[in-house]
Amino acid sequence: MRAALFAAVTPLVALPLASAPASADRAEIPVAEVPSEELCTPPDPVLAELSGLTVLGETIYATPDAGADESVVALNSDCSVAQRFTPPVDPYDVEDLAAGPDGRLWLGDTGDNTQSRPTVALISLDPATGAGELYRLTYPDGPRDAETLLVSADGEPVIITKALFGPSGVYRPVRERGLTELDSPGPTPLEKVGALALGPTETPGGPLPGASSTLITGGAVSADGTVAAVRTYTDVYLFHAPDRDIAAALAEGPDLRIPVPDEPQGEAVAFTASGDLLTASETGTQTGTVAAVQPPIRILRSVVDLFADESVAATPEVSTSAVVPLAVAASAAVVAVGAGRWWWRSRRSRGHR
Repeated sequence: MRAALFAAVTPLVALPLASAPASADRAEIPVAEVPSEELCTPPDPVLAELSGLTVLGETIYATPDAGADESVVALNSDCSVAQRFTPPVDPYDVEDLAAGPDGRLWLGDTGDNTQSRPTVALISLDPATGAGELYRLTYPDGPRDAETLLVSADGEPVIITKALFGPSGVYRPVRERGLTELDSPGPTPLEKVGALALGPTETPGGPLPGASSTLITGGAVSADGTVAAVRTYTDVYLFHAPDRDIAAALAEGPDLRIPVPDEPQGEAVAFTASGDLLTASETGTQTGTVAAVQPPIRILRSVVDLFADESVAATPEVSTSAVVPLAVAASAAVVAVGAGRWWWRSRRSRGHR
């Protein structure tokens, strides 16, 4: 693991982030061409807007974006429905799903498109009993929208915000508190431990021209805790954490990028126990006036092994993360044009969490 921290530069004002000095060794990010294939398509209509994925053992768990039915759905390996869970606490806007080292599921109730929530929350769910609890969290620097929750092998939750302009923030509970040390209902304060800027890339896809490859929409941690994945609508970035310190790995920047051009609005990502990577889109494909089909779950094989197999072909390319060049400022106008389309996704307000 490289020791230097990175800096992120906002595309609008092009000012360096003082808390994260730039690192010259982030100048090139290798690109790993890992073919994806369709694993299966969940038949449950609640997953027509699939937003979060995680895996416990051989079971895939999926959660939809905020809507009338916000069940967590347990899927078999062929995507047939094994069980459905009603969240133990009425959520506001669940955007991601993670598995804790204690076998509980953790719902990332962190969506806040209007950036108006005084608190966000994690909601635990025991898949054996359906029971769970609410854990409120507060940002140190005001409300933030976030769609990415990672839980380390040691049980530390990490939230990455979704910034329309500039770098996203990386947050964890103060004093490195793990899941078992959070207060219920709280709130527990978060601390900002870094910033992360991904993209832009030329990978096609996503709902926002000019911004789809920069907005962070999901994350996951491998079963052994040594690899973190953070995705945009169009790409997945891998962070090597041999010491299982996910927050530190994120601060150092990504080690590999994998394009995932097959998804119109990629938001979900999860590791299997064997080290494969699952991805999914919040919307299915649509052609002309034909209604969108149910979004499938796709699989990229042996992704964790990329850090053990030096024979895997990887193509270095100019950085698409960490240090955003000043030229990106020229794309800000394109992003602004697409921003109007982005806000249609604002959810109805529900009970505050």
